[in-house]
Parts: sequence; structure tokens; C-alpha cells
Amino acid sequence: MRPFLSHPFDDDKLKEECGVFGVIGVADAASFVALGMHALQHRGQEAGGIVAYDPATGFNSARRFGYVRDNFTSRDVMDTLPGSLAIGHVRYSTAGSKGATAIRDVQPFFGEFSMGGAAIAHNGNLTNAAQLRRELIERGSIFQSSSDSECIIHLMARSIQRTVPERMKDALRRVEGAFSVIAMTRTKLIGVRDPLGVRPLVLGKVGEGYALSSETCALDIIGAEFIREIEPGEMVVIEHGQIDSSRPFGAPSRGRFCIFEHVYFSRPDSILGGRSVYETRRQIGVELAKEAPVEADLVCPVPDSGTPAAIGYSQQSGIPYAMGIIRNQYMGRTFIEPTEQIRNMGVRLKLNVNRALIRGKRVILVDDSVVRGTTSRKIKDMIIDAGAAEVHFRIASPPTSWPCFYGVDTPDRDKLLAARMTEEEMRQWIGVDSLKFISLDGLYRAAGEAAGRDPENPQYCDACFSGEYPVAPADQLEKGFRMKEAV
Repeated sequence: MRPFLSHPFDDDKLKEECGVFGVIGVADAASFVALGMHALQHRGQEAGGIVAYDPATGFNSARRFGYVRDNFTSRDVMDTLPGSLAIGHVRYSTAGSKGATAIRDVQPFFGEFSMGGAAIAHNGNLTNAAQLRRELIERGSIFQSSSDSECIIHLMARSIQRTVPERMKDALRRVEGAFSVIAMTRTKLIGVRDPLGVRPLVLGKVGEGYALSSETCALDIIGAEFIREIEPGEMVVIEHGQIDSSRPFGAPSRGRFCIFEHVYFSRPDSILGGRSVYETRRQIGVELAKEAPVEADLVCPVPDSGTPAAIGYSQQSGIPYAMGIIRNQYMGRTFIEPTEQIRNMGVRLKLNVNRALIRGKRVILVDDSVVRGTTSRKIKDMIIDAGAAEVHFRIASPPTSWPCFYGVDTPDRDKLLAARMTEEEMRQWIGVDSLKFISLDGLYRAAGEAAGRDPENPQYCDACFSGEYPVAPADQLEKGFRMKEAV
């Protein structure tokens, strides 16, 4: 049985597929990992897993469906994960596989090699996984999961290198796409990012030990000091309090970090590329107010991800900020068996309009993105039903018109509203008085690039907006996906 059901509000949002966290050199490491996973819960709410190592009992693991708080807080579970070294993973299922996830798909994955065991946890997506999987199966590999991440374990098993880090380097040189991987052996904690650094990975110090995490907010929860980001194309191996850094993919590149991490995925209290995520989102609102002003009475966020941008829009425009929509934090995914009547209430399970505030007002709604557009229509209906005089949407990202193949759960292109309609057609379809998206240049300015986007050498991965993929999605091209033609 599925532990919880997805909700209409969540289904119209882009989702990160996972978060990773690991620690070494601390007593009861698994408890630190559980805390880190809890801080990263926004990156994956479907399932989680922990692998720990203790010299007396060896490698131990626990994998569960559902929230970290419901599975990794009892001593009955945590006492089975002793040791001073552990890694963990929280996940969403990948696009197209919802409802079919098995416990065998839950990471971290573990492999026993001639030199000892190793576990890995992966954030991102391998764009040539189907090709690798076919090749590995033809050569005798037997897969236990449907995850692309398992390819890494099989490639490591076939390497002739003598250590786990060297086997990882061999394996990761074969894969394409986006990956931030953490791994562990009996004595080592390993972290590595793909050559473009699409997905995040940071290093922290906790006591006499160290931590690797998808985001800095998870370092905060365990009282770890943020040291630095793992660089694009860098591998770090931590053992006996020492950190060894290498470049398995050659010379360092400038990187193409996912710009949507700034817009939506990362928690606002995290630091990315030396910048506060909250401040970037607030600055997006400032840029939006400059690019798309409109006369109105209130600026209201679509909670929670639209809040910093709404604050920035209000500050720049001088239009009062107000909580016109209230989010119920305790509904939605905790509804185990909703009736059809309840299900049809849609976003009202999650959001409710502050009617006394909205009635008779011209309202600017600030949201992070428009994907299918279905939620935007429902929110507009709620605002109109509450008596708003006008409804204006301002979107804190450019139109999402291309799918992501680097670790984000994105609908097929024909399901993306911006791939099928112009901005004016979207406005009419949603039924609002005006609809404006931040420009790609405006988004780059908000992220700290004062000159905007360099079209010859983009500073970020923005394929979901531009259609320009920094790594060709080999498996998708094989299926017939058509990339944007070069201008």
C-alpha cells in the first residue's frame, strides 16, 4: 500500500527527485543523517533510506516509504544503525513511475566488492542510463531496481581498479547527465559532482568529523560549520579526518548549476554559490516589479514558494504585501484515504483565501512557476470567488516550456502549458486580468549576473526555459525527443 497519496496542488509543481546527506567521524552517525534528511525533506517526500557502518556489526541499512519523521526517529530503527559513518537519501519517484515505486528502488544502494562493501546515494539523473543498462544486462549484470543510479554500482563492479574511489571514478566517467553522489566504504566518506555541477553538494565540519549534504540548511540542523561547495567535477574522499580532493573528469569547468534551485527547489535558508537563496528570490520579485508593473491594491504570494518574490515585488512597487492565501500545513499528503468528494476540492485542501482581505481588491498573485497551469486556474477561481476585483499573476521564473532530464520530475513537453501557448493565450486560459513572467535576463540579474544571461556561454543550466541542454539527453533522443533547433 502506498504510504500517502499525491495531491492536486503538489502534482502541478516541479519536483526535485532527491536529496543526499552523509557524515563521518561522529558517534551515532545515523542519527545525524536522519536529522539532515529531515532538513532535506522538501527535496524528496516519497521515501528515504540510511546505510551505516560499524566495525562490530558491519554495514546496516533501513529503507522506508514516507516521511523521515515517521520512520527514522524511533530507537527501534536507529539502534539498528550503529557506527560513526553513515549516508542517507530522500527521494521522489522519477517521471512516469509514480504509483509503481518498490522498496528496492529506495536508496542508498549497496554493493559488495572484492575490496569490501560500498553504498552510494545519488541526486540527479543519468541521461544515458537506458543505454548503459542494456549494455550491462547484455554482459551479465542483474539489476535489482528500476533506478538509473544502480548503473553506477554495476559499472563499479566491472572496474579493474583496486580501490572504491578509483572504481567510482571509472564508473562516473561512463555516465552522462547530472549527478551529485555521496558514497561510503568501511572507512571513507566520498562526495562527487558531475563536470557541470548541475546539482548541489556542500561540505561541512561537525565536531571532529565531516558532513556532505545537498544543501547548507541540513548542515545547520546538526550544528555543522559550512566549509565550501564541492566544485563541479570534483571528488572528495574523507578518511581519518583528512580530505583528499581530485578531478576525475579533467580540468575544472565553470559549471552550469541548475538555476531552478534558486527559484524553487532549495530551501530559502540555504546558501548557493555564495548567495542566500532567500535574497535571490526576493530580488526576483524586485526584477519582476521593474519588468511587469501593474496598478493594484495588494501583493499576495502563492505560499510558500512565492513568498520571498512577493516581498521583493511589494518592496519595489510600493504596493502593500499581504497574506491573501493561507496554506494549511497539515493536509494534502497526510490524507490517506480521501473520498472522491474531498479529492475534487483540489487545492482547497492546501490553500484557503483570506476573504476579508481580498474582497473588492485588485490583487497581484506571485507564484514560482506555471507548469500545467491547472493549479493557477483553481487559485484564480478561489480569489475571484472571494470577491477580488482583479487578479494579476506574476511568475518568478520564465515560462517552463521544456522538460528537464537532469533530476527534476517534469511532465512531457506537450503537457507544459508554455510549450503549447503564448503568454497571452496562457492568460486567457487561466482567466486572469494579466499574466507576466520574469525574463531570462531578469532571472540571471536576480541571481547575481548583473549583465544578464550570456547567450554564448550561459552561466547556469536553464534548459527548462531556453531548451538549450548542456548535456544531450541521449536516452530521450533515442525515444524520439526533438531538441530545440540551433538559431
